[in-house]
Amino acid sequence: MKTPSFMDLALEEAHAAGAANEVPVGCVIVRNGEVIARAGNRTLTDHDPTAHAEIVAIRRAAAVLGNERLTDCDLYVTLEPCAMCAGAISFARIRRLYYGAADPKGGAVEHGVRFFAANTCHHWPEIYGGINETAAAAVLRSFFGARR
Repeated sequence: MKTPSFMDLALEEAHAAGAANEVPVGCVIVRNGEVIARAGNRTLTDHDPTAHAEIVAIRRAAAVLGNERLTDCDLYVTLEPCAMCAGAISFARIRRLYYGAADPKGGAVEHGVRFFAANTCHHWPEIYGGINETAAAAVLRSFFGARR
């Protein structure tokens, strides 16, 4: 049996979010090769427009570490982060960002405002896009296809 990758774990969180009728985005935060936080979108569940998977996972990781700076942590998320989440990733000082599916409409890393490329951005992570992109995009297509 294949050992799941960190993006596979993020996909598990995305599936769980979708099962709860949330937009199926999942996130995992890793430090020293171990998962310290994981989350899926919770905006409907929590009645909180800021409860994107990345924000929830960052909050959990900061609580686990007892520090708002996650300088030696890597974040895996199934969808290119929006501007709000890119800002949180920057403020948390995440070391590396790995994302699955690109988001030409709402993404802010390689699309839209390209948050980390702005002169006003104080910290930018190493960025790796397209990780397990086919599976990440399929989860979203299936979710939205069922609602049309």
